[in-house]
Amino acid sequence: QVQLVESGGGSVQAGGSLTLSCVASGYSGGGISNCTGWFRQAPGEGREGVAVYSADGSITYINSVKGRFTISQDTAKNTVYLQMNSLKPEDTGMYYCAARIWCERTWGSTSKYWGQGTQVTVSS
Repeated sequence: QVQLVESGGGSVQAGGSLTLSCVASGYSGGGISNCTGWFRQAPGEGREGVAVYSADGSITYINSVKGRFTISQDTAKNTVYLQMNSLKPEDTGMYYCAARIWCERTWGSTSKYWGQGTQVTVSS
């Protein structure tokens, strides 16, 4: 009965900033440490990984957001964040929080829990 709830989306002008939050609940194991990531989907496009944790704590960013976005986690609060700076119109889309069902495995080798999404719109 894991549930992920995102918040923090909105509309901003190019160059602005937003911080997204995702609160996880219902985990029966040791929490969400190194288990989560952020994905996004633009209209008519596929869902892509924006910033994700691997089981060893390493972080992978999509090339287009490197140097602008930062993912972080507060395990005591079961919360993962995405700080987005220098936003561009091409960052517009629905942003989803996700968590691996088997946290010790890779993203490609396990199913995921998904949040409901939060809309980010960047205007020029």
